[in-house]
Amino acid sequence: MGGQKSGNHRDTITIGLCVDIIQKADQRSGNLTRGRVKEILTNSLMHPHGIKVRLEDGRVGRVAAVIGSGKDGTGNGAS
Repeated sequence: MGGQKSGNHRDTITIGLCVDIIQKADQRSGNLTRGRVKEILTNSLMHPHGIKVRLEDGRVGRVAAVIGSGKDGTGNGAS
């Protein structure tokens, strides 16, 4: 995961954060979906398979990796 944070701890996930998620249908293939967090659905502080979130486009899945907070996902705010 080359410097990316894990999505297993709720305190690393914030609204608007760019993340890669694994949707339920993609669990076997491991296909990742990138998007911005709209809502955090997991109530516990930690989950071994990743914190469940809803992205801005409505897709739901568990966070596989935290990408960044900037507009381009790198944390620097560039477009």
